Amino acid sequence: MTKEPADSNTAVHGCASCQEAAPDAGHAPEQPEPAHERINRRWNEILQETRVAQTGVQILFGFLLSVAFTPLFRDLGTADRVIYVATVVLGASATGTLIAPVSIHRFLSGQRMKDEVVEAASRLMMCGIVLLALTIGCTLLLILRVVLPSVLAEVMAGGVMLWFVLCWYVLPLRLRRSAAQRGDT
Repeated sequence: MTKEPADSNTAVHGCASCQEAAPDAGHAPEQPEPAHERINRRWNEILQETRVAQTGVQILFGFLLSVAFTPLFRDLGTADRVIYVATVVLGASATGTLIAPVSIHRFLSGQRMKDEVVEAASRLMMCGIVLLALTIGCTLLLILRVVLPSVLAEVMAGGVMLWFVLCWYVLPLRLRRSAAQRGDT
């Protein structure tokens, strides 16, 4: 396991890739990271991110599976049942997608394909995060439709999904673009 440098950015953010993109102004530029260290670091970061995402999606998916066995489920209208089915399918898809890097790693371990494994895992994580966001949004919509008037539930769920888009996608892309314009990448 590679150890990340103990500089101020890594200590604050806990992520060497954040340090890569935004070195301290008072420090000399870092030496380029050797390719094998970079791929090992990226793999370790993906593993940590996967652990967080997998836990969340598995808890959510377990909750979704239990809903069908509650007394109130029989009272759901057609629209709410369609939302429920879509939510369960999205949850199952998110679960499979976020667990896939583990399977890929297990099948390809020792095959000297770490670059390909890391790239595939990274893409799966991005796809899994989209599926997780959709699952959370549909779950929220379903729950809110049970307790609030339909239009208010849809507005609130839409507002939360907009917040997810801003936090999970727009902000990181904006930070990436800002770093590229400064020449940090």
